Amino acid sequence: MKTGSLTQRGALLLLLLLAPAVTPTWYAGSGYSPDESYNEVYAEEVPDTRALDYRVPRWCYTLNIQDGEATCYSPRGGNYHSSLGTRCELSCDRGFRLIGRKSVQCLPSRRWSGTAYCRQMRCHTLPFITSGTYTCTNGMLLDSRCDYSCSSGYHLEGDRSRICMEDGRWSGGEPVCVDIDPPKIRCPHSREKIAEPEKLTARVYWDPPLVKDSADGTITRVTLRGPEPGSHFPEGEHVIRYTAYDRAYNRASCKFIVKVQVSCSRNLKWTLSAFLTMRDIITPNLTFSLAVRRCPILKPPQHGYLTCSSAGDNYGAICEYHCDGGYERQGTPSRVCQSSRQWSGSPPVCTPMKINVNVNSAAGLLDQFYEKQRLLIVSAPDPSNRYYKMQISMLQQSTCGLDLRHVTIIELVGQPPQEVGRIREQQLSAGIIEELRQFQRLTRSYFNMVLIDKQGIDRERYMEPVTPEEIFTFIDDYLLSNQELARRAEQRDVCE
Repeated sequence: MKTGSLTQRGALLLLLLLAPAVTPTWYAGSGYSPDESYNEVYAEEVPDTRALDYRVPRWCYTLNIQDGEATCYSPRGGNYHSSLGTRCELSCDRGFRLIGRKSVQCLPSRRWSGTAYCRQMRCHTLPFITSGTYTCTNGMLLDSRCDYSCSSGYHLEGDRSRICMEDGRWSGGEPVCVDIDPPKIRCPHSREKIAEPEKLTARVYWDPPLVKDSADGTITRVTLRGPEPGSHFPEGEHVIRYTAYDRAYNRASCKFIVKVQVSCSRNLKWTLSAFLTMRDIITPNLTFSLAVRRCPILKPPQHGYLTCSSAGDNYGAICEYHCDGGYERQGTPSRVCQSSRQWSGSPPVCTPMKINVNVNSAAGLLDQFYEKQRLLIVSAPDPSNRYYKMQISMLQQSTCGLDLRHVTIIELVGQPPQEVGRIREQQLSAGIIEELRQFQRLTRSYFNMVLIDKQGIDRERYMEPVTPEEIFTFIDDYLLSNQELARRAEQRDVCE
């Protein structure tokens, strides 16, 4: 009995002595620490399986995002910003963009579920504009403002400045530098010449005009209305007009006058002087007169009128033929009363104006109306536009007044590729439509209309429909020449 009891006590004592050496299970965060007095005792190695503990404040490393902020929410409360299960929402300071995960979570592996960083926000580099440049306050960074300017002779159309926005895009749209200044042109001085004895004409020479473009210096064309230098001019005054065009279809004109006088022959002067002297000696009371040679009175052309020098039918008189709006002259522009009492040449006729729409450029189209017709260009975003339908309806009821004031209507309606351009029944090409819009600065976004005078100058713009009476009043008050005013007085009741 005593022997068995001693044996049991000895076994229990042995187990107590051996237990610390066999089971050292310390790991970080477990609450245990190893007993160094038994570190010589080796037991079977146990894998590192860390226990999940939501109470550890720094289970994952503390998040620190440069130029940004991490807003964290922990199951344990506000003071636990990196404990197990914590979720953090990542954001960047103004002017920076988040690259990576917007939200991360502290995982059991003691790592966050993703990475992210803040990159400084930039807008793309703006392209340079033709015939212009820009300067920026802070390069391509957020809130930087870039101001545009144009070279001398050009005008800026569009946004004058653009700002780099938070979405990485520039505000507004890219502007353009437009050459709207006409070229500079200077004609020779007017000149007067006396025809040689016994001749009815005089040959006149002059130098070409001086032309310079105010923008890029390029003059594309110079046209002459009138005889060439070195031509023979009959007696009277002759207007010579030059017109210069630049690359942007701007034009400028100048004119000068060539005046020719026909002199009597020396023999005629001596005979007349001697005759008058003899008259005074022999018959002092005799009256003497010379009969003026006259030509038959000319009739104006149908759909046109005449302007004549001096009395209009005497020897040396010059009569010029003009056509009403919508008509053009076919034949010689002027006739001279000759010594034979007959008019030179044959009478021209005024025929309905033919418009050639198959031209290479808008300038070629507009040239056909120069000094002949005024233009009213109507633009609308689509045919169903309320303003467009209202305006066209009013104009269609006033064709007589438009013709009387030499007004041709051009319509530009719709959006590419279905856009339509027309003059009366004739269709314009897409290229001509685009050039007309750029040249006259007509937008497709809303209804707009421009009135152009006979010299091709923009005289009035309209953003809403106007009555034909308003258009007629503006033309009658500001655009009519003296000749047109006289014709209007004659035709006052034509449309009534």
